[in-house]
Amino acid sequence: MQTRLFDFYCNVNVLTLSNFSLELKQHTEWKPVLHQFFFSLRKGEIVGIVGESGSGKSVTALSIMRLLNSQKAKATSGTILFQPHENEEAVNLQTMSEKELQQIRGNRIAMIFQEPMTSLNPVIKCGRQIAETLLIHMQLSKKKAYNRVIELLNEVMLPRPEKIYNAYPHELSGGQKQRVMIAMAMACNPQILIADEPTTALDVTVQQGILELIKKLQCKYGMSVIFITHDLGVVSQIAARIVVLWQGKVVESGETAQLFGNPQHPYTKGLLACRPPMDIKPKRLPTVEDFFKNTVDYRQHLGMCLDASNRPKETLFRIENLSKTYPLRKRRLFEKQEYLHALQDINLEIFKGETLGLVGESGCGKTTLGRTMLRLIEPTAGKLFYKTHDLTRLSAGGMRRMRKELQIISQDPYSSLNQRITIGEALVEPMQWHHILANNRERKERAIQLLRRVGLDECHYYRYPHEFSGGQRQRINIARALAVNPRFIICDESVSALDVSVQAQVLNLLNEIKEEYGLTYIFISHDLSVVKFMSDRMAVMQNGKIVELNDADVIYANPKTEYTRKLINAIPSIKMRVEN
Repeated sequence: MQTRLFDFYCNVNVLTLSNFSLELKQHTEWKPVLHQFFFSLRKGEIVGIVGESGSGKSVTALSIMRLLNSQKAKATSGTILFQPHENEEAVNLQTMSEKELQQIRGNRIAMIFQEPMTSLNPVIKCGRQIAETLLIHMQLSKKKAYNRVIELLNEVMLPRPEKIYNAYPHELSGGQKQRVMIAMAMACNPQILIADEPTTALDVTVQQGILELIKKLQCKYGMSVIFITHDLGVVSQIAARIVVLWQGKVVESGETAQLFGNPQHPYTKGLLACRPPMDIKPKRLPTVEDFFKNTVDYRQHLGMCLDASNRPKETLFRIENLSKTYPLRKRRLFEKQEYLHALQDINLEIFKGETLGLVGESGCGKTTLGRTMLRLIEPTAGKLFYKTHDLTRLSAGGMRRMRKELQIISQDPYSSLNQRITIGEALVEPMQWHHILANNRERKERAIQLLRRVGLDECHYYRYPHEFSGGQRQRINIARALAVNPRFIICDESVSALDVSVQAQVLNLLNEIKEEYGLTYIFISHDLSVVKFMSDRMAVMQNGKIVELNDADVIYANPKTEYTRKLINAIPSIKMRVEN
């Protein structure tokens, strides 16, 4: 049973949304996105708001902060009441002037945004961005602001805070940038902290560190926290209460242990069941749609996948002594050149028809290895063999022709699609380049077939990438990879930024397509639960080296290295009881 985390937890509401409804303008029409939303946040409490993309989570946070464009968003009913102190009268944030709000934002109510790279100014040093908050709200001198920033950077456990102060955002890792954002939010000791997806797409170990940090700071300063996420496994580690949002409506709320122990709404049950389980390996992950249709058969999901160890082990791809180094930027003219060893003497065989999982923290070399295998990055040393072909000896033209059989599904489905051409053109173009099928009419028919195969419709052929959700764009990327009839596909963090429900759909689709087309996968991810579900074998990478290689179930049950144990222990776990 989850207990209350803090002694100062009390029943005083510091924030209350009553019957709050909101509409957003799309083209010329106003469409409702929040429907009579009711929410209360007590002093010293952490409340989780959970739901898929488009459910209204971030819109709720932005409405509280009054950061939505007034020309494109309007509240149609309800109030947002903020009570700064017990003895003060509550104020309605909806009726406050912009000047009054400036005293609230960043000072009394602070926000950690989802994507730190786009939230931080890329041309201003990180320390100066934090100091700006102190200079505006607390009127500190520059020297005192500098000392306070160093103190904050220490508090969020960033190494060498003086160096971080003078670093630009692009010089930091994703986890470090997120810690800078937390330091900025904490600068003025706010009463309410809104954390909008602060751990999305981060490594499980970094994610665990961020959750522990937020809890530590919340306990120290007595803040109230709104923690927004699409992952119930993550929110179970931090929140005392949970509010489940679906299509702008609250469908379920309650104490964390009670809600997880006995979820009532089909949507909540679906979100809980979508996460790949660690104790079993089902043939297929249940989806939210299964619970709405009441078609979940637990006996089906408990069935084991086909045992890949019984398949003939025919080597499809072989890596010999592969290394990749990058020269580091010199700080001084005559300084000795130093190198980053991204890959160090990698030796690996991938067998035909298997899924090899590649797991590790950010910076361990996973993506570098995947892209080097396709010579999207040129290796420094070593050899790459696909079937009988030595890829390292092929010319640029020969390698382009070989990529008909070797494809990659990238992490970001939006940036990997050309925004100026339709989805149909994106699917037909690689078929034209590789001379697949006789004419464009047949290629168009093939493209439409592929769209249907990945769960889309013929009408989507004529649309542009910005008209699709993240999950739909990832399905389009899968269809594009299949367009040239490949034999070998590298899935590079292809589900890391997706909602857990959409992630389950894409993982099921990848497994179905693998069996249907006889494909071989390398599945790259930092999430061991996803890798374990997808993979026959698993390779664990650390500092450019493979430190462990074995069957996925064997590694999870009996990890050989402390590093692998740390990755496994960092996976958020939840327990759920569903009444059948």
